[in-house]
Amino acid sequence: MDTLVLHGGRPLSGRIAVSGAKNAALPAMAAALLCPGEHRLRRVPRLADVATLSRLLAHMGVAIERGSGRRGGELRLVSPAACRPEAPYDLVKTMRASVLVLGPLLARQGRARVSLPGGCAIGARPIDQHLKALAALGADIRLAHGYVEAEAPPGGLRGAHVPFDVPTVTGTENVLMAASLARGRTVLTNAAREPEVEDLARALISMGARISGAGGDVIEIEGVEGLNPLAHEVIPDRIEAGTLLVAAAATGGEVTLDGARPDQLEALIDKLREAGSRVEEIDGALWLRSPARASAVAVRTAPYPGFPTDMQAQVMALAAVAEGSSVIEETVFENRFMHALELRRMGADITVTGRTAIVRGVRKLSGAPVMATDLRASASLVVAGLAAEGRTVVQRVYHLDRGYDRLERKLRSLGARIRRVAAG
Repeated sequence: MDTLVLHGGRPLSGRIAVSGAKNAALPAMAAALLCPGEHRLRRVPRLADVATLSRLLAHMGVAIERGSGRRGGELRLVSPAACRPEAPYDLVKTMRASVLVLGPLLARQGRARVSLPGGCAIGARPIDQHLKALAALGADIRLAHGYVEAEAPPGGLRGAHVPFDVPTVTGTENVLMAASLARGRTVLTNAAREPEVEDLARALISMGARISGAGGDVIEIEGVEGLNPLAHEVIPDRIEAGTLLVAAAATGGEVTLDGARPDQLEALIDKLREAGSRVEEIDGALWLRSPARASAVAVRTAPYPGFPTDMQAQVMALAAVAEGSSVIEETVFENRFMHALELRRMGADITVTGRTAIVRGVRKLSGAPVMATDLRASASLVVAGLAAEGRTVVQRVYHLDRGYDRLERKLRSLGARIRRVAAG
């Protein structure tokens, strides 16, 4: 397995463009299953998860081609007249987002057989809300031998009131796609409000779907008989942007991010300002200048528009070198502090009690060999390595490759001393 080798202690400085959002690209790719024809997606990041979903869609009969050169961020997806309605375990086991094919297959093909998904080991992430919602649309749902087996009623799915017990991003997206082809009106309540959900709704509307309210917690969908092929540009990745901002703050740096959306980063920007950084929007770009040492902050994760759980690990790395004691509370996932053990190996002073971590900032971390346990944990170890004295080796960077588009190249362009060492 590849590793990343970092020599820290150098402030990040410079300008970089933010890639397209992984969590917006994946559902948009799945939307290609909703109708036959040629679909085009722009600003699609080069990620392991995108490659995994591409293989899954290819298994179902979708032909996928990535552009080259300046068009390297464009995907062309040609969906056949009839797709194979099965997502096998071997293609689903590494990525939870694979479950996004369930709704489109059920709506268009009338049936689906999808393996229960895998992904990061950050606690229980059940898909019961997906299944409950699709059952409300009339689907017959069975669990057998590790697979979800679903079948639409005669005449197809039908609109319904779907109250989510808890907000779920992929659950909301799955039902958005399914309800777009259902008969009648569907109302989702307690829907996820994340920008990626709103971006999928815009993509579906461009295909002819009738959706209102996306971005709020009540979404209404009037089903249509058919959709047109997709042509859509993916929104910038707010988590990649946030990671770069936090890395600059942890190293006392100054960066400008082209394409970053401050309106989608408000909770993080507020905390960075509390930590002492200046953050401003200048000519369509997001600029940050950090003091030599950040100040402690209190963070409590929550569904959007609250502080994103996907930024918790990176902020913990920042807090590890901040002045004072920070309190970090994780409310979204019950097992998302595994990176704390690795940060301690680098000299961080962190005490974890249940879902709360107390981080007492130290002046300097020390480089050490560390191991990533999940996608965002790997990013936190990179941030820590950039701020540490000496050499840090991050193992299991395949986690990082699932969600960051060539992150080491971007960091090098900002002055970081980081290189990838290939396995073997």
